[in-house]
Amino acid sequence: MAPLLLLDALDRNISYWFIIGYIIAVLSDIFDGIIARRLKVSTVQLRQADSWADICLYLCVAISTCLVYPKVIKDFQIPLLLAIAAQVTLFTISLIKFRKFPSFHTYTAKIWGLTLLVATVGLFGFDYAKTLWFAIALCLLNSLEEIGMTLLLPEWQCDILSIFHAFNLRQTLIAKLKIQEKIG
Repeated sequence: MAPLLLLDALDRNISYWFIIGYIIAVLSDIFDGIIARRLKVSTVQLRQADSWADICLYLCVAISTCLVYPKVIKDFQIPLLLAIAAQVTLFTISLIKFRKFPSFHTYTAKIWGLTLLVATVGLFGFDYAKTLWFAIALCLLNSLEEIGMTLLLPEWQCDILSIFHAFNLRQTLIAKLKIQEKIG
């Protein structure tokens, strides 16, 4: 769906198909994970692919925003650059530490996704940009949480819901390592 959204924005005008397509993409992202978990077919590779699909979707929405609403990009330039820098920092730390991109799927990421939904529908559906502030704030909060989680965890993990869950997992992993050291 993401490339179709971008295709719709290439003429620098948005049809209501953009909003419909975007909402379908978000709903499919929500429900594909639920369905995969219920069918017990959710794997690490599937969760990583889900993260890549999310990145693809939001890059296409960002490029569409640049094409259709360049003034909004200019008006939000500094906060958007901060959000991008936070995400790049997260990806860089994860790549350096684990040689993999993060794929935590935290509660803050889910809330951030909902604020992106509101901001995108607000902008493309109603020409209203102020809800972008919430999406940027949640991006920063999520990035900081996931940077902390990446630094905290001794090994790469996916589907860790919060920094509190990461801390508990760290304690468990460290305890297991200590037991292995005593045995080995």
